[in-house]
Amino acid sequence: MRPSTLLAFLPLAMAAPSPASIKRDSPAPLITPRGNKGVPNRFIIRMVDGIKESSMSSSMKSLKTSSHFKYSKSFNGFAATLDEDQLAAIRENPNVEYVEQEQVMQIYETQQDATWGISRLSSQTPGATTYSYDAAAGEGTCAYVLDTGIDVAHPEFEGRATWAANFASGNSTRDVQGHGTHCAGTIGSKTYGVAKKTKLFAVKVLGDDGSGTTSGVVAGMEWVVKNADKSKCPNGIVINMSLGGSYSRAINDAAAAIADSGFFLAVAAGNSAVDASTSSPASEPKACTVGASDSSDKIAYFSNFGKLVDIFAPGVKIESTFPGGRTKVLNGTSMASPHVAGLGAYLLSIGQKADGLCDYIAKTGLKNAISGVPNGTVSTLANNGFSGQ
Repeated sequence: MRPSTLLAFLPLAMAAPSPASIKRDSPAPLITPRGNKGVPNRFIIRMVDGIKESSMSSSMKSLKTSSHFKYSKSFNGFAATLDEDQLAAIRENPNVEYVEQEQVMQIYETQQDATWGISRLSSQTPGATTYSYDAAAGEGTCAYVLDTGIDVAHPEFEGRATWAANFASGNSTRDVQGHGTHCAGTIGSKTYGVAKKTKLFAVKVLGDDGSGTTSGVVAGMEWVVKNADKSKCPNGIVINMSLGGSYSRAINDAAAAIADSGFFLAVAAGNSAVDASTSSPASEPKACTVGASDSSDKIAYFSNFGKLVDIFAPGVKIESTFPGGRTKVLNGTSMASPHVAGLGAYLLSIGQKADGLCDYIAKTGLKNAISGVPNGTVSTLANNGFSGQ
């Protein structure tokens, strides 16, 4: 799943005259992460629209280096290791739209030792102890979980979980860290899941320590755009990304490509108690960005906020599946996002369409339900339309 090709990056010709003879007015923008968190010498290079993959590969002749990934569905481009001279040369190429230094992406969770479940999504008021839902329960949908993997043998998944792809370091087909299994359980396990009949697919983009690089995450997003339609999902596809880092144009571009492909994308707002515009993919407007609330309908103390947050969902003391047939209680916007991904699958199974689904969830949620939100942030809590007891 991780191609390693030797690529020659310059010139990158689209048509005569060759780019080598064309001069830029200024170097292509170089995007670097906040706080000196960039991965040294690792970059994502986005090409201008219109470059064909075959043309891009065949015309990379001047500058040879190892390519980690090539992208054609999320956007046209590649990820590579570059020294200072190679970086400077690529930025002078007229067919380069921007260059972005890679950063470490990570999960959004904290641990607690209590639980309250998914019943809040089907209740008009806090404190409900039952979860009410249509029997369709996500049937005919597929949920792709871009995370640390899924324990596909967990009995809570009833054989509906499949290992799809790995873009993290190593070739493991296990979820050692457990975060992805927890998120998958909230989306679609039989006891803890919102959409109890959806099919679950593990796309591992974070390693066993819960972190991964920008290029691997984008590669996983690219894989979903290329391959998700091959799954038997007549009622639609949802993707959950309970991960993030500081702002990344490459991550946001890939997130936009997922939405433009007709898939519903739920993402965690982030756990830094700051405006979500500072992190990715939470800052991508085409994603459905989810903040976290607690069992008293207060904004979680850690949840990011701001105008880019579309909806709130339970994210404090959430019990869900964990590797080895176990369960675990976790906190985080990582736990809130899969509630909305599961809700997306549930709604698709009862006739809603992916186009505009985030707006529909925001429209049908419980208005003014969340207290403590800063000015300019929605206070709507996700709801499935049923009334719990």
